[in-house]
Amino acid sequence: MSTAAPLIIDADTHLTEPHDLWVKRAPAALRDRVPQVKMLNGQRCWVIDGNQSIGHGAHPNSAVLKEGGKIRDLDTFLKVQFEEVHVGSSSVKERLALMDDAGIFAQIVYPNILGFGGQASARVDPELRLACVQIYNDAMAELQEESGQRLFPMALLPWWDVKQAVIETERCIAMGLKGININSDPHTSQDEDGNQIPDLGTEHWFPLWEVCEEKKLPVNFHIGASETAIDWMGKQGWPSLPRDLRSGISGAMIFFNNGAVMSNLIYSGILDRFKGLQFVSVESGIGWVPFLMEALDYQLAEIAETKGFEKKPSEYFRSNFHACFWFEQGKNMADMVRRVGVENCLFETDFPHPTSLWPVDNLEERTGALTPDERAKVLGLNAAKLYGIKV
Repeated sequence: MSTAAPLIIDADTHLTEPHDLWVKRAPAALRDRVPQVKMLNGQRCWVIDGNQSIGHGAHPNSAVLKEGGKIRDLDTFLKVQFEEVHVGSSSVKERLALMDDAGIFAQIVYPNILGFGGQASARVDPELRLACVQIYNDAMAELQEESGQRLFPMALLPWWDVKQAVIETERCIAMGLKGININSDPHTSQDEDGNQIPDLGTEHWFPLWEVCEEKKLPVNFHIGASETAIDWMGKQGWPSLPRDLRSGISGAMIFFNNGAVMSNLIYSGILDRFKGLQFVSVESGIGWVPFLMEALDYQLAEIAETKGFEKKPSEYFRSNFHACFWFEQGKNMADMVRRVGVENCLFETDFPHPTSLWPVDNLEERTGALTPDERAKVLGLNAAKLYGIKV
């Protein structure tokens, strides 16, 4: 293996949002209504619209401690406060220092407070929900610039209104943002007029897909990117198990929710129309991909032989999808990468979340079964190409 250190681009990290992120950028009329930290029923909380909790305990969603080390106990993690976690969870300067220490060139950044797919913003009236998304994206464009083009936040969208989503996408492109992050299940919600929103495989979304395809803008689906897909504490684990073990099972099973999103996108047929559209399955691992693609090929032939697409379902994954790995390692990891597709795999840490690969240790050992060319692609070059990052 080559001794040269490969370029590393971390394809999934999160921002611990500063408590004043929205307040200091909001117009005066909305300053008391945008997301902020307040005391609510005797507890510090993230609230929206004055008194709606969107984060009990004002949790920083970081398990990396201020003095170093990482929390690996659920009960301890749930009690941690903003002041106790590493400044690099929220501050650009300190984040870049951590990246330098870990040998990471760039990071893709996702939110916490408004939901991984921006779903929490839809709980309020149209004016406020749009303002919350726009303020967040403005702040992320500032963060990207402050980082010297090393931190690349994915834009949130007003997904409840596809026309507004297109406008915001174009605005974010103009600000230099490199991708969009969207609710995976908009059809479980209603629009401003109370009508059920169509699912992502319908013509309703064609204007957004057209912009993303034309501008080569990746569409990212982070696990837990809808009200129905997020389940940290417990529907998968049996009642007899303690909370931390139930959470562990839910945290593992939630990876497969993205498999349903990918399957529906493929079977919807939209990729025969938007052949250049690129989707990313974020924080879902990669081991399930070969099995699911084989199963989709088989199921299409066995129970839906009257339906057909230009390619086999598994071939769409190779041409239009990426997936992220972090905990997988060794010979099994190399085999999975090759089965998924070397060009389709991205490396992530999920910093600073509890299950993150942090500190980033034994990376050479983890990826040592890959060839130098394969290693370079999955650790950084694939992400650089996908997101248009200059290296």
